[in-house]
Amino acid sequence: MPAPPPPPPPPRRDFPAFPFAPYPIQSEFMSFLYGALSSGPGALALLESPTGTGKTLSIICSALQWLGDHRDAAARGSTTAAAAGGGGEGDGDEPDWMRDFTPLPPEKPTAKKGRPPAAAARSKAPRRAAAGSEKPEGSEEAEDEEFLVEEYESDGEVCVRREAGKRPHRGGGSSSESEADGEEEEEEEVTPKVFFTSRTHSQLSQFVGELKKTEFGWRLRTVCLGSRKNLCINKDVLKLGSANRINERCLELQKSKKSSKTKVEGDNRKVCQSKTSCGCPMIRKRGLQKEFKSEVSEQGALDIEDLAQLGKKIGTCPYYGARDMVRTADLVVLPYQSLLLKSARESLGLNLKNSVVIIDEAHNLADSLTSMYNSKITSSQLNAILSHLEAYLNRFQSVLGAGNRRYIQTLTVLTRSFLRVLTSNQDDACTMTSMTINQFLFSLDIDNINIVKLCQYVKESNIIHKVSGYANKLNINQDGVNHLSHQQQYDEGSSIASFQTLADFLRSLLNCNDNGRIIVARKKFSGQPEDAYLKFVMLCAEKIILEITCDAYAVILAGGTLQPIEETRLRLFPNLPPSDIKFFTCNHIVPPESILPIAVTRGPSGKAFDFSYSSRSSHTMIEELGRFLCNVVTTVPEGVVMFFASYEYERFVYDAWAASGMISKISKKKHVFREPKNSVDVEMTLNKYKEAIQSCSKSSQDTGVTGALLLAVVGGKISEGINFSDGMGRCVVMVGLPYPSPSDVELTETIKYIENISKPVLVGGDNSSSSKYDDECKLQPGFDILRKCNKGGREYYENLCMKAVNQSIGRAIRHANDYAAMLLVDSRYAHTSSNRSSSSPTDKLPQWIKTRLACAQNYGEVHRLLHQFFKLNRQTH
Repeated sequence: MPAPPPPPPPPRRDFPAFPFAPYPIQSEFMSFLYGALSSGPGALALLESPTGTGKTLSIICSALQWLGDHRDAAARGSTTAAAAGGGGEGDGDEPDWMRDFTPLPPEKPTAKKGRPPAAAARSKAPRRAAAGSEKPEGSEEAEDEEFLVEEYESDGEVCVRREAGKRPHRGGGSSSESEADGEEEEEEEVTPKVFFTSRTHSQLSQFVGELKKTEFGWRLRTVCLGSRKNLCINKDVLKLGSANRINERCLELQKSKKSSKTKVEGDNRKVCQSKTSCGCPMIRKRGLQKEFKSEVSEQGALDIEDLAQLGKKIGTCPYYGARDMVRTADLVVLPYQSLLLKSARESLGLNLKNSVVIIDEAHNLADSLTSMYNSKITSSQLNAILSHLEAYLNRFQSVLGAGNRRYIQTLTVLTRSFLRVLTSNQDDACTMTSMTINQFLFSLDIDNINIVKLCQYVKESNIIHKVSGYANKLNINQDGVNHLSHQQQYDEGSSIASFQTLADFLRSLLNCNDNGRIIVARKKFSGQPEDAYLKFVMLCAEKIILEITCDAYAVILAGGTLQPIEETRLRLFPNLPPSDIKFFTCNHIVPPESILPIAVTRGPSGKAFDFSYSSRSSHTMIEELGRFLCNVVTTVPEGVVMFFASYEYERFVYDAWAASGMISKISKKKHVFREPKNSVDVEMTLNKYKEAIQSCSKSSQDTGVTGALLLAVVGGKISEGINFSDGMGRCVVMVGLPYPSPSDVELTETIKYIENISKPVLVGGDNSSSSKYDDECKLQPGFDILRKCNKGGREYYENLCMKAVNQSIGRAIRHANDYAAMLLVDSRYAHTSSNRSSSSPTDKLPQWIKTRLACAQNYGEVHRLLHQFFKLNRQTH
């Protein structure tokens, strides 16, 4: 009989782990989160706390306090249950995939591990036939044998699953080491635990830094998961550069095991066995992996950089070392992709059952979820795949078993069909169409193909590596040589990546018909540089998040700007009544007089600012903006950050200012920096920007330069996750309203989808035109789509814009003693709901900014407000 659930912990207002006296809003945040978690299984809460209010520390101290209290209550309950003869949860509560994933105990060597002897014999039969019983060792047949895929029988799902369920590196080490690993893997799964996820590795490192400030940093077992690119310490793999190539090479090294006949004398073994080791030297020695885990446990919370350094010091792989610690961890810190993508959860063996999932930076969660399930394949990738498949079939067709031959031929047929649809452009004007999954399958006449079994074959048969390896060998032979060893890796990685892209696209076709759309982008006959491509665009986020909420004990969404809540509910939890979603929001910790938001409607010469798409590139508008900025940099001390809608527009404006001499005028007051498009260079630019501001504070009397100006881009690296505290951001200037381009195909499809799902709610159940978009294949211009929208789609489009604004301007205030001005430069910011058919942009500003917003009718008013604001704050700070 299962133990009764523990009683909920009593509400609490004190959180002793908080490292200093919390502000009232921090106490309220922690109490609300604790109460939400205490409300029982299935809890769902959204917590909004402005950037710079100590949100991360509040989450840590509240959620981990609840975890400790909950376990204490469970321990008391289990003692009672044990006295009554009750038992714990059985293995039956684990989902199927988790049972499949659990590594198996080591088996004694057989003809083929994981296969019955008969199956093993069948799998070797084709190889013997191919070799003609005995082939000379150096012959072509013997050399090519390594590329021959083992016989595949789709009915043998059980044995295949056993192979797929093993962790890639578990094959390494000797048999005796495997035995020890078997005991290690028996460690009991710690539940409940807390999973904390955020979008970037830097945000996760920041979380771990905050965790170290509390007692939970050493009291709880914490593991931080990262990508192979961030954690790999194998120099030969790292030099491949791209994340995809690093991933593929790592997995290849798991498969290429080195074997040698060795005597292995364990305590109970006296027989000779074959010793196998993984191809990657960083995970061959299991003893070093144990040492790594022991060190991590002793040192407490470590971020991704700490783990990589520790791995280098010990000489073992931190990526797999960290993965091995998940089962026994109390707190798992990991990036979005690792938690929110189902295939990644299965690969990592994450069991969310009865655990708490906290998703930070959740302001665009629905779009983040759907984008993870998008897939795209280009015509050049399809051509490469087709040539590799044809070459492989030509070489091995006579020796392939019936199952392999049938599936490889099916892959070839599908690849040809995909290429045909991309080249059959009857109407040169219409290069892009959109269709449902079923329309796509029927139009290509491939609806009779069992894609479920085909995807299973690709996943389980190792066909991708076999075909790619053979193609790579042919490429080397054609080039004639051994002089391109690095290029060899490049070509192989490229081939594998193309096949993986095809596999992803095929899996996309298994989605429900209404969950997404297929975009067919054909090449014009007139020629265009871009590749033609097929792309699956996932539209339905509800089913993705449902897989998480169904397993987890509670799901918490946190962020600086989560409103409007109705859009979040509609896209993620449409079947939940609003009352079932707990929502918390608060003001900023800074006093009202420390911020100065102004809607700037006119420039110094009196011209109205209008940065709508049709007028933003006019010479007069750019010139007026330049004059305005010249005045701002004279009034504002230290750092000014100016945001543009896109890299292209920033470059256009900068070039115009440089040509007119405006940049040289601005440079007399501020050093000018520009956000680089390459994210690798962002940190260096930010460091130079910061150094310029700091140096000016000492020498401004001599040079006249008072700080620095940074020209940045909305949606770029700087607008998301970079903090401009204190002098780095005394003023943030937002140029225009950064609406995304309505001509973007994915955006258009998302708008149509949201308009359709919102109709029953927004128009009182009148569904007469709810499917007006469903069967349209030729894409309409984006503005036409927006005009057709009643409210839901248009509201989403406006929310995208204002969420981007809020993310950008919120970067400036980081702590209670900070102060900054926020200038919203466009006359549309002054419009109110009463004089517009739709809501005003400023209605969607955070409450702590909206209540202080001033609307300036002329530049003189802006200048006066800025002068007073900085004079006052210089005196008080």
